[in-house]
Amino acid sequence: MSKNEAPRPKDSRDAERRLVPLSVWLCSDTAPAGASVKDRPPATDAVCGRHRQAVGRELARHLIGTCTRSGGIVADVFTTSETVLVAAAEMGRLGIGCVPRLPVAQHLVGRLREELTADQRAAVRMRPHGPHALREALLGLEGGVELLIAALPPYPEFGRPVDSAGVSCPACRAEQPTLGGTQLGRFLEDARHVLAPGGHLAVITTARYERGRLVDVAPGIIRHAARAGLTYLQHVIALRVPVEGDALVVQSGPAELAQLRRAQSAELPPVVSVHADVCLFTRSAGGVR
Repeated sequence: MSKNEAPRPKDSRDAERRLVPLSVWLCSDTAPAGASVKDRPPATDAVCGRHRQAVGRELARHLIGTCTRSGGIVADVFTTSETVLVAAAEMGRLGIGCVPRLPVAQHLVGRLREELTADQRAAVRMRPHGPHALREALLGLEGGVELLIAALPPYPEFGRPVDSAGVSCPACRAEQPTLGGTQLGRFLEDARHVLAPGGHLAVITTARYERGRLVDVAPGIIRHAARAGLTYLQHVIALRVPVEGDALVVQSGPAELAQLRRAQSAELPPVVSVHADVCLFTRSAGGVR
């Protein structure tokens, strides 16, 4: 430790000892045989698979268990489903969802009533702000948030057009572009501002095909985070599908099957989400800006 570096809290050092530079987490949300009805993923949901799986239940529980303590504050920055909020409440944390669109908020209220008891719902808050207004969304909690979970939308700024006509998913109807370069820098600075000492930011991304090439946004996020005063701790590969022996069990749902094309077609095959990339950051030493 340099003489100018402030000592890190013991809780922060303990958390970092549990992390290694690259890790694989098994985060399949497939319910095991004999699981109760409450433990099984819902057969139908108004939120589409892309939004519902942005942060799976098991991934949320891994992050919350690794990066927070009982009673800590967990904020879901791009809230499109109830997953993070339910996991936080069930694990005895305060869950805050940043929900800038009324249709999504209305959907979440109904889902939380189905998933949580009245006492658990008391530990959930929803703020009508998007990721571009993170400080406003977490006003009064500056320097107190133990975990920020940000599952970035899979498309770039001015993202994939969404025709809302006939679309049942409220998150699709209300979808916003993801953060551009300047906005991403501001978001990361705001994240540092609201994080508690030793708190963590988990940025969840998925590589995508764009104009015939594979695009991985993680390296750019890491560079922006360093400029914002966030320290890069760990890269996690979160497997979304079960493992049987030495094979991944990949099963397409109705949405993926609907994308099937003729074998001789030049179009890309259906996309099945097998894993997510999670970049874990912590607030660098120093006071809140």
